[in-house]
Amino acid sequence: MADCENMLGDYLRAQRERTKPEHVGLPTQRNRRVTGLRRAEVALLADISADYYLRLEQGRDRRPSAQVLQALSEVFGLDAIGTAYLLSLAEPKGNRTRRRPTREVVPENIAMLLSTINLPAFVEGRYFDVLAANPLATAISPELTVGKNRLLSVFLDPGEQELYTDWEDTTARLVAGFRRSVGTDTLNTRFIDLVGELSLASERFRTLWARHDVQPRQNWRFTVNHPKVGEMTLLREKLIVGDTDRGLVLAIYHPEPGSTDAEKLQFLMSAACSI
Repeated sequence: MADCENMLGDYLRAQRERTKPEHVGLPTQRNRRVTGLRRAEVALLADISADYYLRLEQGRDRRPSAQVLQALSEVFGLDAIGTAYLLSLAEPKGNRTRRRPTREVVPENIAMLLSTINLPAFVEGRYFDVLAANPLATAISPELTVGKNRLLSVFLDPGEQELYTDWEDTTARLVAGFRRSVGTDTLNTRFIDLVGELSLASERFRTLWARHDVQPRQNWRFTVNHPKVGEMTLLREKLIVGDTDRGLVLAIYHPEPGSTDAEKLQFLMSAACSI
C-alpha cells in the first residue's frame, strides 16, 4: 500500500510515469531509460525549478500553490476530475490521526424506494460496502447483499469475477471510483483495513491502485454472464443519496427497453419475486 502521508507526491509520480514524451511535444529517444517523463522535463514544462518539483514528489513540500498544481495538471493532461483531485491533495487535512469510520445509515425513504422499485437496486457507502439491496439486485449477484463489499467481491470472489465479461475494465473503473470516493480520507481505519487486505490478496488491485486513476462513480453499460440467463447487458445509474459528503450512492440496473436483455432481466425478476 502506498504511503498515505505522501498522497500528493505519489499522485504526481504516477502521472509523470504514465505521460509519454510525444504527448507533450518532446522527441522520443531510442535510448531513453524511462517510459514517462523525467522530473526535469516536468519542471521545465510547468515552469518551476527541478529542485522544487523533486521536493513535491518526495513530500518535502506539500502545500504548492493552485497555480503550480494547475500547471502540472496541464503537463499531465488531466481532465477536470483529475485536476480537482490533484488540488484536493494539497488542501489542509486537519487532525491527521487514525480514526474509526462513522456509521453509514440508509435514509428511510431510500429503503422504501428499494422495496418498491421494479428494478435491481442497492445502496453502497463511501467504501463500497453494500448497505441495502432489494431481491432483484441479489438475483443479479448474491454478492449484492447487505454486509458485502463491492471491492472484496469483485477482486476476491471467483463467482463474482466470472460474472463480468470484461473483468479488467470493471476492476479498473471500480478502483478509480473508489479513489475518488475516498479522496484524502485515508487515515480512516475502514480504508486502511480494506486497502491493506486487497493489496495483500490481489495483484490486480495492487497494479490498479499504483496507477492512481481517479474518476466518478459513474454510470456505464456493462455485460454480465449470468448462470441462469447467459450474457445480459445492463445500464448502471449511480445517484448520490443526501449530502455529497456522506458518500452514499444509489445504484440502479436497467436494460434497454424491448431488448432481449430486458426479457432476461424480467425472467430473473419473476424468479426472485416467486421465492
